[in-house]
Amino acid sequence: MRSSGDSRVGGAPGRRPGESGPLPLRGSAPRPAATRPGVVPETPATGSPGVGYRGPTACAAAGITYRQLDYWARTGLVEPSVRAAQGSGTQRLYSFQDVVVLKIVRRFLDTGVSLQNIRTTVQHLRDRDARDLEGMTLMSDGATVYECTSTDEVLELLQGGQGVFGIAVGVVWRDVEAALSQLHGERIDTGETLIRANPGDELARRRNRAV
Repeated sequence: MRSSGDSRVGGAPGRRPGESGPLPLRGSAPRPAATRPGVVPETPATGSPGVGYRGPTACAAAGITYRQLDYWARTGLVEPSVRAAQGSGTQRLYSFQDVVVLKIVRRFLDTGVSLQNIRTTVQHLRDRDARDLEGMTLMSDGATVYECTSTDEVLELLQGGQGVFGIAVGVVWRDVEAALSQLHGERIDTGETLIRANPGDELARRRNRAV
């Protein structure tokens, strides 16, 4: 189990052989946002390499406002890893994993987790392989954020007798995947818009044909 805390465990030294307990989530130096088109690695969730999502689409899938998205990008909290806005006429482009992180940030902010801990957690999530995220659970008692990768670690926190808020990253992952499957994406190499089939639109067409 790893953790990110303001004072209780934050900055604690790494675990020595034979020791147990939480480790602080230490984010590495922030990565600069992409300034030119690149290729998004294929992930099990999207199954589509080289696909990005514009700001409005990312907002819809993550459940945030465009004002929040813009503020988080400008302050470096969650920057688009595919393409940053480069002056007038260009739009940010977010990867699937970026959108998952956006949704997690919103949930942590809603529960009062400190911005310092959220920043560290964001960097930790961005540095992890996409396949690691589906089995991860993030938990917080308000002062500390923990990464749990097993049921035993979750129970260890719950048995501490204090209020704990948890996010199953895999559930967020699937929620975002379902949302994006009905929203338009963009091919990074060509800029082509990928039109997604919206079940609601199909249902409307069937009703119109039946009239």
